Parts: sequence; structure tokens; C-alpha cells
Amino acid sequence: MISNLRYWFLIILIFLVYVAGMFVTLFENDSAQFSVMAMRMVQENDFFSLFKGPEEYLDKPHMHYWFAVLSYKIFGIHDWAYRIPGILSTLLAAYSCYGLGSLLYNKHVGKLAALVFMTAQTIVLGAIDVRTDAVLTGFSILAIWQLTKYIEKGSIKAIGIGAFAAGIAFSTKGQIALLVIGLPILCHLTYTRKWNVFLSWKVLLALLVFAVTITPMLYAYYLQFDLHPEKIIRGKGDRSGIFFIFWEQSFERLSGEGIGKNSSDYFFFFHTFLWVFLPWTILGLTAFYNKVKSFVKLKFKYVPGHEFLTIGGITLIFIIISFAQFKLPHYLNITIPLFAVITASYIYTLYTTDKEKTVRLLMYGQYFVLSIVFIASALICFYVFKLRSKVAYVFLIAASVIIIYYALKREGVYMKLVTISVCASLLLNAVLNLHFYPNLLDYQGGSSMSKVIEEKDIPVDRIYKVGKDYSWSLDFYNQYPVQLTTVDLLKDKKDVWIYVNDEEMSLLQSKGFDWDSQLSVDQFRITRLQGKFLNPNTRKKVTRKMHLLHIY
Repeated sequence: MISNLRYWFLIILIFLVYVAGMFVTLFENDSAQFSVMAMRMVQENDFFSLFKGPEEYLDKPHMHYWFAVLSYKIFGIHDWAYRIPGILSTLLAAYSCYGLGSLLYNKHVGKLAALVFMTAQTIVLGAIDVRTDAVLTGFSILAIWQLTKYIEKGSIKAIGIGAFAAGIAFSTKGQIALLVIGLPILCHLTYTRKWNVFLSWKVLLALLVFAVTITPMLYAYYLQFDLHPEKIIRGKGDRSGIFFIFWEQSFERLSGEGIGKNSSDYFFFFHTFLWVFLPWTILGLTAFYNKVKSFVKLKFKYVPGHEFLTIGGITLIFIIISFAQFKLPHYLNITIPLFAVITASYIYTLYTTDKEKTVRLLMYGQYFVLSIVFIASALICFYVFKLRSKVAYVFLIAASVIIIYYALKREGVYMKLVTISVCASLLLNAVLNLHFYPNLLDYQGGSSMSKVIEEKDIPVDRIYKVGKDYSWSLDFYNQYPVQLTTVDLLKDKKDVWIYVNDEEMSLLQSKGFDWDSQLSVDQFRITRLQGKFLNPNTRKKVTRKMHLLHIY
């Protein structure tokens, strides 16, 4: 279906795109925020307490931050060091997709599943804008693969690795990990009726491994919260961290209590999926439809060679997360490995049943996706942020020529279907990582101001802020959190720098403050792009300024 040479050539190119994104400035809010939280652990030599600025952080467990701390300890505090655990977790997830696809189908499906997973848009983005979901996804799909392997083969090694992976996933994001691991496994057990696998001492061993794995995280919660009932967290006293992670967390997510509500749209994840699984969206939806159709025909009876793990897991996870009152696109990342497997199995089925007519129809869809990517890349490079480097022009032209060559080359339709799909992802994300994001992040006030601070040799321990604007990127690149103050307290300070927006600067002026130096940078909420910003003619209308004022 696709030669080994072509396969590994594409894998290497994908990896290079990932590496290119490692050195992009960290995004606000989550990536920069989480990197600062881990940085604080290292600087304060306190690896059990989590703080989000001045507030104690209860929302997520510790594992993601511990991985970042480990990377900082080895490589130093750098943005690329923060991203290393996320990229390694993504590679682990790709290998687990290969393992699960091989177990449920065959090695051809496994290899293709890894390729599909690594090029899905939300996964490539998640390796750059690293949040807890990269680690969650990597260890969740590892757990699903290994626990399924135990069910099928009774391997003690498999159930041990599966329990350990589940423990790491739980220690990364809490109960959602058990949900996304448990539902596919439950679907597999229900379909295969292999319930007897639970009647084994190996299950007790797995529970012990899981308990030992989550113990450090529980101990950290106990130290920070359970030992201090006097602490007021989100307006409540007597908060137990252990009770929170085992019980309260998921209900707060579903209801929006504590973290707030941002969407009551029950179809949010359905239309979000249209872009997060690019360039495989059409193939993924077709694969899902055909899977459902075949199970309806079979009346959900067990038939050797069929599996219900992926389709059942995806459906149940979608239903549950759709009822949450707080939704973000990257919540879908945990379903992408399962989508990758069913998409790969569908493409392989088309190949083995020699359905060239269907494949050619799907090819039109992939050519459409590729054409959209070409248009988007051209707009980014020649309109949104114009290319300035001759080397960049050469790179873009060379990449376009290679992709057009593969699109027009006379070869098997299955190889072409996979190749042009991967090429669409490669082109788009190379343009994003090497050109779009670096230019976009010039409009992130905190990181831009940190460069000015370094150039002017401003002492970072003399910088304060009076407002509520995020300063995570400024904190990280200064490697010193901006200190909070109030207008009243500021009256007693001399020879300090104040980080403010336009409104706060006007407030200081109205209160009689004066300054002898003012440094300004552009500011835009880069994770909430809009047409007026992308249009260079109207960009200034939606950008504002952040200022650093020297109060003498």
C-alpha cells in the first residue's frame, strides 16, 4: 500500500516539523502558564506545591509539571526544554497507535495509524502549544493498547504496563484519564465477552501497580491541601486535594463550577472535529460512518475480525464531553488515536477489497483539502505576514514542487491517497511553525517585552504589575515572576518598572504618577484570532499596547 522507504521518509519529515516548532515562543495562556508553574517548582525547590501566580492550584494533578521540571533539570529552563516531554509523549502515542492498530488488525494498519495520528492537526499543534493533553493522550493510548493486549493474550507484562500508564495519565489530568481509558476497554469487553479476564490475580497486581504509580501525586495533594484545611481555595475552606481528584474534579468540569462555563453548545466537538483531524477529516468521518453501518448490519453480534473498541470508545467519549459546560478544542486530542486506528483500518480495507472507485472519490476530497492548504499557506506567506527571506521563498517553492510532483505522479491510488494527505499536513504545519507563529508571537506582549527588558538590561526583580492582564510569557522569559502590587502600595516604591496596558497607564496618570521612561510593545490575544487581525490593513484596529513604565 505504501513502501517502507516512502513511509519512513514521511515520518522523518513530520518529526522535523515537530522539531521546528520546539523553538517557537511559548503561547499564552496555558503553555506559558504551565511552564511558569514548573519553573517555580525548580526555582523554589518545592516539587509538591502547585501555584498559579499567587493562587494555590487545585485544578490539575502534578505529573505534567514534574515532567517539565525533569526536563528543566537536565537541559535548563528553556521553552524548547518545556516542550520535550510533550513531544516524547506524542511519539509514545504514535507508537501506541501502531501497537493498537497491529493488535486489532495488522501491522499495515498499525503503521498507517501512527502516520495518521502524527499528522492530525490538533496533535501537531499540541506538540507546539504544549498543555497537559499531550502527556494524557500518550499514556492513555498506551494504557488502552496494553490492557487490550492483556485481554487478548493474558500477558502479565501488558497489564502491568497498562496499569502504570493509566496511573501516569490519572496523575496528569485526573478522572478524565480513567474515563478515556475505561470506556474503550469496556466496549471491547462487552463486544468480545471476555469478562473472565477479571478473574485473575493479575488484576490485583495491576491495581497495586496503579496505586503505587498515583501515590506521589496523592501525597503532593495531601501535603498542599489536606494538611491545611484553613486554606481558602476558590472561595471554599477545608478542601481535600485527594477527595477533589477522586470525586469533585469531574463534576466541576461537567457543571462548570469553579472553572466557569464557556459553552453550552452540545455540538461544539462535532464541528470542532472538522478542523482538528485535518487533513484526514473526510476519511475519518467516512471510516466512522462505515464502521457504524457494518455494526448495524451485523446487529452488533460478535464476529471475529471486527472490533468495537475504537468506534464504541469514540462515541461514548464524545457524548460525555459534549455535556461539559467548559469546552476547549484540545479536549478532543484524547480521541485522535482511536480515530487514527479506524481511519487506517478503513484505508487498508479499501486497499484489500480493491475498491478503487471509492478511493478515487475520496481522492477528490483529499485534493480539495490539499488545495485549501495551498491557498491558506499562500495567504499566510504573501498576505497575512509577508515573507522577507529569500531562503524562505526557496523553501516554499521547493516544498510546493515536491507536493505537486507527488500529486501528479502516476502511482497506486492508495499510496497517493496517503502521500498527498500527509503532504497537506507537512506544508501547512511547516508554514505555521517556521513563519506564521514566529510572526504572530511578535504581538504577544509579554514575550515581546521580555526581549526589550533583556536588551535594556532592566533588573527583573524591579518589575511590578497593577492589573489582571496575564504576564505568563513575561514571567517565563524573564525567569522571574512579575510581582503584583496596587496603586496605593505603588506610591511607596521608587526606581521600579510597572507593566501596564493603556487603561492602567491612564489610571496611574490620573493618580498623579509620573515616569521618566516608557517602553511599549504590541499586544493581541493570539489564541483568539479574528479576521481583522489577520488582515494587515485592519490589524492595528484590534491590537493594543502593553507598556513598561519607569517610576523614579
